[in-house]
Amino acid sequence: MSQNLLEVHNIKKYFPIKKKLFSKKKEFVKAVDGVSFTVKKGETLSIVGESGCGKSTTGRVLMKLLDATEGRIIFEGQDITDLTDDEIRPLRKEFQMVFQDPYASLNPRLTVKEIIEEPLIVHNIEKSKRADRVIELLEVVGLNRYHANRYPHEFSGGQRQRIGIARALAVNPKLIIADEPVSALDVSIQSQILNLLKDLQEQYNLTYVFIAHDLSVVEHISDRVGVMYLGRLVELADRDGLFGGPLHPYTKALLSAVPIPDPTLRRDRIILKGDIPSPADPPSGCTFHTRCPFAQQLCKDQVPEFRELGKGHFVACHFAEELRG
Repeated sequence: MSQNLLEVHNIKKYFPIKKKLFSKKKEFVKAVDGVSFTVKKGETLSIVGESGCGKSTTGRVLMKLLDATEGRIIFEGQDITDLTDDEIRPLRKEFQMVFQDPYASLNPRLTVKEIIEEPLIVHNIEKSKRADRVIELLEVVGLNRYHANRYPHEFSGGQRQRIGIARALAVNPKLIIADEPVSALDVSIQSQILNLLKDLQEQYNLTYVFIAHDLSVVEHISDRVGVMYLGRLVELADRDGLFGGPLHPYTKALLSAVPIPDPTLRRDRIILKGDIPSPADPPSGCTFHTRCPFAQQLCKDQVPEFRELGKGHFVACHFAEELRG
């Protein structure tokens, strides 16, 4: 039996651009452009990259909040790519999402009890069990039972995110997709939420797809890390392999920007020149070649293969062997 809870095969998500007057050519924003990976049961796979790289769109495609333009999504051996809304609804209790902004993701007109109870109602959980389940979930995420009758505006950002996590846990999911769940929080609160997520993973045997742009956060919570650039994965490896020996120039640049807590240590900063190209008109060949300090003509002409250079360490770079170390 497969150990993979989730398999993603060459997922693409293109958004059409409104045609210009007299233009016959169809144009698209290529938000996600051929992403493939697997997620094992009980592990945390993080997806990182700069804003606009397509990581949040990937998460929404996995949740079936957006339909994939191409590719396949396999959840527990079942192809869910083409399921209709009615067909996917019974499966939603198996995978849930924690959103980035706890201020926007909670309905301000509902009490905390009503927010957490909503998925229980949708999935026809017996009414007699709902109240006890709400109290149980509040205590699991570090809140109190008397919080159930309050409204979201009465809570801090960290408390609101705990409510969002409780809502995601309500129907006992196997997979949680967390889209930048701590980026809107203070640094001191971030660590509390990350520790809560790790404790919940151990307690409920959860599997996470964790989307973030902060590599220090990713290092704390991940088992494996995928790095995205302009809609594509450029590197995928286990946490120690990626942080200890990155192979792609983009990953090296991202890691060079992570602050070191020891003031006596210094790290050579790699400054990337220029802006991220538009996903509506990506560069030819390797999409990173316009900013890469090591780019050669081959990089402009040919798309690099996403290949395995070490055990479980994949990279999309023509010259990864020469840049190793």
